[in-house]
Amino acid sequence: MQRTLLLAKIHNCTLTGADINYVGSISIDQVLLDKSGILPYEQVQVVNVANGERFITYAIPAPANSGAIELNGAAARLGIIGDRLIIMAYGQFTTEELKNYSPTVVIVDEKNRLSQVRHYDDLLSKV
Repeated sequence: MQRTLLLAKIHNCTLTGADINYVGSISIDQVLLDKSGILPYEQVQVVNVANGERFITYAIPAPANSGAIELNGAAARLGIIGDRLIIMAYGQFTTEELKNYSPTVVIVDEKNRLSQVRHYDDLLSKV
C-alpha cells in the first residue's frame, strides 16, 4: 500500500506577479525549486493565505535568484501581488519508505529569498 504525504513546501512566499494570458501554472524561483526538491512541471497545491483559495497546478522555473512567484493562466485570478502563499508538493510512499522520511520545508524572507531549509522532524521537535 502507498500513502500520500507532504513531500515539500515553500512556506509563506509572496506573490510577485500574475499573468492571465499565460498558458497556465505557477512560476517559482529556480533556487526555491532546487532547495525544496520540487521539479519543473510537478503538480503542486497552492494555498493563498490572504483569501483562503486552494488550487492545484504545476510548477515551472523562474530565473534563479529572481524572487519570482507568479500565478499564470486562470490561476492568476486567485491572488493579487503581495498575497502570501504556501506551495506544497505531495508524494506516494510505501510504509518502508516512511521509516526515515521527513518533508522538506523551504522558508523564505519577504522578498522570496531563501532563508532556511528545514525538515519537519527538526521543526516538530521544537514544539
